[in-house]
Order: sequence, then C-alpha cells, then structure tokens
Amino acid sequence: KEFASMSQLPQCPPRPNEPQICCKLQPGEQPCCEMGPGGGSAGSGKPVPPDVKAKIEEAFQKLEKQESKSLLKKYLTRDVFNKLKDRVTPDGSTLLDVIQSGVENPDSGVGIYAPDADAYSVYAELFDPVISDYHIGFKPTDTHPNLEWGDFSTLKDLDPDGKYIKSTRVRCGRSIKGYPFNPRMTMEYYLQMEKDAQQAFSKLDGVHAGKYESLASMTPDRQKKLIDDHFLFKEGDRFLQAGKACQFWPKGRGIFLNPTNTFMVWVGEEDHLRIISMQMGGDLGAIYKRMVEGVQKLEKTLTFVRHPRLGYITFCPTNLGTTVRASVMIKLPKIGGDLDSLEAIANRYDLQVRGTAGEHSVSADGSYDISNKRRLGLTEYQDVSKCTKVS
Repeated sequence: KEFASMSQLPQCPPRPNEPQICCKLQPGEQPCCEMGPGGGSAGSGKPVPPDVKAKIEEAFQKLEKQESKSLLKKYLTRDVFNKLKDRVTPDGSTLLDVIQSGVENPDSGVGIYAPDADAYSVYAELFDPVISDYHIGFKPTDTHPNLEWGDFSTLKDLDPDGKYIKSTRVRCGRSIKGYPFNPRMTMEYYLQMEKDAQQAFSKLDGVHAGKYESLASMTPDRQKKLIDDHFLFKEGDRFLQAGKACQFWPKGRGIFLNPTNTFMVWVGEEDHLRIISMQMGGDLGAIYKRMVEGVQKLEKTLTFVRHPRLGYITFCPTNLGTTVRASVMIKLPKIGGDLDSLEAIANRYDLQVRGTAGEHSVSADGSYDISNKRRLGLTEYQDVSKCTKVS
C-alpha cells in the first residue's frame, strides 16, 4: 500500500499512562508532540517476543566479553541491562534495536542508535549517560537552548589566502514528523518520505533550486561520479548496516543538488534528511547562510521533529540538539602525519578529526576533515563558531 500523503501515516498515537509533551514554540521551530526524553519510562507495556528476548541476552553476553572503549560498553552495566531488557517502545522497538550496532562493532565510539524518538525516553537509563558523556556534561535535567541561527556576517573567511583549507561544509540533520527512524521504516515509508521530500524540493527557488535524483533510478556511472566528488553518500557503512539503517536500499534514497553543487540534501541516509551547504575555500559565513536559508525554505512544506529538551531528534545521539556540523577539509602536511597529536589539539577545542573519506577513514596526504564535536546544549550559531577555532 502507498500512502497518498503524510496525513495518512500514523501521527502521534495516544500512549496510555505516558504523558505527552508538546513544544513551546520559538520563532523558526515546528511543533511536535513526542514524549519527553530523560528520566526513563516503563515503555509501552508490550511484551518482548521470546525469540528477540533471547537475542537481547545473547547480545549483552557478547558485549560483556568484548574489549571495547565504546560508550555502550561503558554504561550498559548488568544492572542497567536488567532494567531495560523487557521494555518496548510504542513503535515496537526493543533494546536489541538500540545496541545491535555497538555489539557487532566493538570499535564503535558510541555504539547505540535510537530506533524511534521514544527510545530516548524508554531507554533513558542508557541514553542519558551516553548523551552526557559525549555532549560534555549535558545532564538529564538540562534543556537545549532555543533555535538561534545568529548573525551570518560575523563569521569570517577562515583562510582568505587559500593556503590550507580546501573546502568548507555546513550540514544539519532533520527528522520529518510522522515517520519512524531507520530500523522501523518500511519500504512504503521510505517511498512516501521520498515523495514528500521531492514535493518540498520542487518549491525551492534562487540558489537553492535544483534537481532531485533517486538512487533507485541513478546509473552506476552517475552514482560513482557523485561519490568520487564527495557529494553523495554510499551504502556499506558497517555501523549503519548493523543498526538496520540500510534496509530496502536503494529504495527511498536520493540526493537533491543545485546546479553549482553548493547546496544539496540527502534523503534516507542516516537521518531522514541531511541538508548541506558547501563550496571550495573557507568562506564560512556565506556557506552557513546558504544552509540556514535552505532549511527555512524547506520548513514551509515539511514539519521537522524538535523536542523542547533535546532539540532536533536524530537517529544517532551524537547529532541531537542543533544537529549542525560545520567542517573544513584542511591540509596539514606536518602535524597530519601524527594523528594522535592532531586529535589531542582538536580535543582542546571540542573539535573532531575525520579522514578524507569521512567518519572512520584515514588520510593519505595529511588532509583532514575537522569539525565541531558537540551539538547539544549550545545554539546553532555557537556550534558553527567552533569551526573558527581551526584558524
């Protein structure tokens, strides 16, 4: 069955014995009525299927035996496991959906994903300490600030002489209201979400106008070129695959591009949408402005899920809050040869270092992608300003 519109999808069903929390709207924010993460919840009251219950126990035993530095390993103790193992979210997600990627990949840094928005509440005893650790002290009692894009003109060109920075990119993730996250998405959901996104793209104008290309109909040569040019995501990330984020591939996935390749939107990769602005050089202000205006135009058609305490809700807890990642691809031929020293410097400024092929990759020529690490507990403008530390 195909849904004629988003209005026919399940929209915030009543949840017995669980309070609904509605956003107090701020300028530029869209309403949502997701449950309030933080503090824990008994879940939906549904039983965990016997076969899944056995897999949950098996997964935890495997995790116990592993050597891992992941936050999953650090915070999923036996006591916490016993509290969470029998909980199920209203959408039917279990603890297995949350931890399966980290169990299969002991080299994960975090190791957990949220299969649906309610998972942040139902499995709060695990998510809250992970969030606090990654986002540098954001406690269950803390509240993410209101949306604040800030003054674009105060963001300078990070490398006006063009000596070091190859390119600059600013992106944000968005979850479209009415759809679950990847592990709970059906093929019908993916296809309808893609249609909704295309409808929104058709209304973009000016520098944001462009063309949508679906992965399902894209030729292999075109796909390879977009990947080689670092415009398009690709299947094969083992962390996402283990987290059931690649089901029904390539259905419902694609990319929207403007003619100059400076504004693009990924559909159906890790989050529902990844909205990206990029160009060569280090003109952070212009790039950030283009992304913000693109988001604001899309908000006229699509409703994005934002929670009053955790900000914008995403599949991975590392992206909660602003969801904004501002990065520069910078060539550091000397210190780039000593990755440990480079990461130590980056950590002082809450920055993150990635290789030329993205997360979990290495660099062959001393070029690295350096970006803000923290996205929760500070405004969008503060988040992007972290990028200026590279200068």
